[in-house]
Amino acid sequence: MSDEDLWRVLRGISDMPYGAGQIAALEQLLRRVDASDDRHLAFVTRMQATTGYIYGGEPAKSFVTFSWCLSEFDSDPQPYHQRHLHNLLWHFKYMINGLLNFPEVPLDRTYAVLDDMERRYRAGGHSLQAVHKHRFRVADHVGDVEAAAHWYRLWQTTPRDELSDCAGCDPTSQVGYLADTGRDVEAVELAEPVLAGRLNCNEQPQSILTALLLPYLRTGRAEEARDAHREAYRRLRGNLANLWDIADHVEFCTLTGNEARAIELVERHLDWLDRPPSPAAAMHFAAAAAAALRQAGPSTVYRRAAEGRPAAEVSAASLADELAETATGLAARFDARNGTSHQSEWVASRLAVQASGEHVPLSASVRRRPARPTRPVGEEPSAPVSSTERGERVRSGKGERPAVTVPADAGPDDLLDLAEQSWGRHDWATFRAALATFDDRFGSAELPARTSAHRLALRASERGDENDIDGAIKLNRAALELYREADDEVAAQAVAGRLGVLLTRADEDTEEGLLLVREAAEVLDRLGDAQQRAAGHDRVALALLHRERWADALAALDRVPADAGGDRHLAARIALHRGHLLEQLDRVDEAHSAVDEARRIGRELGVGEVVTAACLAYARLVDDPADAVAACDEALETAPADAELPVRVARARALLSAGRAPDAVDDFVEAVTLCVERGAEGDAFLRWELANAYRMVGRLAEAAEVAEEAVLGLDRLGAQAEADRCRHLLAGVYAGLGEIDPALALLEQLASNLDGPDNLPHRAQVLEEAGGILYDADRDAAAGERFAAAAEAYRLGDLPLDELRARRRETYAWFWADDRDAALHAVEVVDGLAAKLAGQAEPPVLYELAMAAEAGARVLTGEERLDEALGRLTGVPDRLRSIEAFGEAAQVEALIGELLLRLERPAEAEPLLRRVLGGLPAASRQVRQTAWLLARALDLLDRPAEAAALRAEHDLDEDD
Repeated sequence: MSDEDLWRVLRGISDMPYGAGQIAALEQLLRRVDASDDRHLAFVTRMQATTGYIYGGEPAKSFVTFSWCLSEFDSDPQPYHQRHLHNLLWHFKYMINGLLNFPEVPLDRTYAVLDDMERRYRAGGHSLQAVHKHRFRVADHVGDVEAAAHWYRLWQTTPRDELSDCAGCDPTSQVGYLADTGRDVEAVELAEPVLAGRLNCNEQPQSILTALLLPYLRTGRAEEARDAHREAYRRLRGNLANLWDIADHVEFCTLTGNEARAIELVERHLDWLDRPPSPAAAMHFAAAAAAALRQAGPSTVYRRAAEGRPAAEVSAASLADELAETATGLAARFDARNGTSHQSEWVASRLAVQASGEHVPLSASVRRRPARPTRPVGEEPSAPVSSTERGERVRSGKGERPAVTVPADAGPDDLLDLAEQSWGRHDWATFRAALATFDDRFGSAELPARTSAHRLALRASERGDENDIDGAIKLNRAALELYREADDEVAAQAVAGRLGVLLTRADEDTEEGLLLVREAAEVLDRLGDAQQRAAGHDRVALALLHRERWADALAALDRVPADAGGDRHLAARIALHRGHLLEQLDRVDEAHSAVDEARRIGRELGVGEVVTAACLAYARLVDDPADAVAACDEALETAPADAELPVRVARARALLSAGRAPDAVDDFVEAVTLCVERGAEGDAFLRWELANAYRMVGRLAEAAEVAEEAVLGLDRLGAQAEADRCRHLLAGVYAGLGEIDPALALLEQLASNLDGPDNLPHRAQVLEEAGGILYDADRDAAAGERFAAAAEAYRLGDLPLDELRARRRETYAWFWADDRDAALHAVEVVDGLAAKLAGQAEPPVLYELAMAAEAGARVLTGEERLDEALGRLTGVPDRLRSIEAFGEAAQVEALIGELLLRLERPAEAEPLLRRVLGGLPAASRQVRQTAWLLARALDLLDRPAEAAALRAEHDLDEDD
């Protein structure tokens, strides 16, 4: 590789985002540079490496590259050194900050570098403002209060110059000092004009916003604190070098009562402690994380795998102890180096942090909520209200059921009969009260076998409702045995039917379950009353439903009389089951009728569970999203507390379909909150949907935050396909925010994940998207590489049209990157692909063939092969207009006009360009370019007055 090639590589690396990828590329380049004989390149590469190490999270390596550059500068001065003197002097500041953060570096070494920095600044006639600032930082680090105050005053009173930190970073350090010394109001006032201005440093505005978190909070500016947290953390979260500042955000979440968010941040960045940028950053994060984990209660935290340690769920309490030990151990090392106790005292204060003051809602996906009682079920649903108002109404406490009173003289069988009846009526309060009274009064008494069997059967019902299927099966088997001992065949068959239904849910004993429910139904047909017969056949239907035998299950329900043996509660449940089966059989109209019947009975009986289930079924069945929303509204009004989650999810999805994405956001947030509050699974999937809803309403910052949470949760669940789809969403959100490098990093990760042969189309799509982002960011050489990789994946996936499109885009990229050889090679490849597709008449093929011709013509134009370029475009505009690609046709015709002018054929160019200009929309970007070409044609045709008028009309300068 030539020196010129190495310089080109260095320029490309400079465009890369800070981080491990750039560092790896720099180190590879350094090895090649050292093998060459270009001292200038070696010096500049190490200067770039120093910056890359600092901002990429590996500052210890910067000590070596900085020392090399300084030694080279001093020992053998060269003309090129002077061009980099400013940056070399600037790097002294990096060194002071870095040396302080490593306890193994003696403090005397830091003072020596500071003295050298001051000597060189004085020799160059520079202000000592930056020197005073860094002497302040050393004093502040060791806890010398008087010296810190002294150097702070000198720093503030010494004039700034070109070596002073930027207009954002200097005030950031001032805000930190003012906050640490209790001067929060001054800190906020100092920052206001800074934030109102333009900050273009790569550390801002996230650094000053982070420094303002506590001043904002302590001066009552809760909204500003929340916004500062969201904005700053979003900018910090992707770079290992920011671990110290991320710790401040963890602590802020803990202080403001956002324990769940604090733990999410700890989980997200916990593995960074395995490769921290410095011991100081590790100490700070470990202390903040330990304090957060101490507020987590008896929960677990997911810890990613590291060398010698597998991925695992770990106890929050034990992890808190481990991290506290890490922080205190590091503090002790710093204090031993510094000869003070300041760092240990500082860590102790961080470990003691806990929630204080008013809760400040921070999360875009979880909100704190009070407990939620319901209104009386029998009331008709009210007029539509907003999601937020609806939630408040549902939680307002209106309509609480009165306390249950159990008859004082009720015997054991009376209490169990009351419980049985209440269970059938969905009256869970009376059901639980009757059983609790039974256990209090008769739990230890010697009871008849039938009574004991009844209690076991009801206990099995409790277990089934708690989703403890194995426990319910065991209890029902015991109850069945006792009923048979008591020679109560009807009761025994009722329990056998329930047992059979449970067995069909358990997967292992399906055939036994089906046999039991069928035998039970036959016996009850002979011995039972009308209600028992109806219930028996309903249980047969349920067992078959669990095995997805929809038609057989519906046939079983057809044996149930219309009135369900006079039990209207059972009739409502049967109508629900019938609706579900008809839905599965795609008999939508009949399913509508069934769930309407269930909803009608549920309303009349005042059974919220039935109404809620029927409304949700109805919402699934209707075509009009507005009708689905209305059904969910009613469901939300009647839902028991434990049913609110599925209602919220269904309503959110219906709102999205109805074009009411802002309202859907509120319901998704409520759904995520319910998941988190109840420890239910699925919050990661809901966060994914919430992130998409935020994206749809243009709230991209919140979309990014929530999608990041979703990716973390989906990875934790091992749901890689869903995690990758969420990463794809997140990459698009990042691109929309202008965060190009995070978007590219995600797309690269996706391309790596999609490495199997079945994933080639998706891998190609991801690579092409990455190329598009790079192309739009004018990083054309990198874009060319991505388009080439996408084209190869399309080729392997046997997608020739997509391959042609990617190669065409690759051609444009190399052309604008001014890489002539690569562009010409790409044209050859495009020509070969186009030849294979020629003759096909489908519009997508015609479009790609036409645009491929245009791309080749542009490359050849750049090579001054004008006749060849013009020949490629023959007939292309007409083909584009034939498929209504009018804008592209005008673009090609403008290029033809330009070629005609350059071939000195203005008489042909003039009418063509005039026609193109007349057909362009007034606001089109092509208007000025086409007008300029037309004016040039008029000049060449010796029509200066017309040319001047055209230039005046379009505000063109003759020399443009």
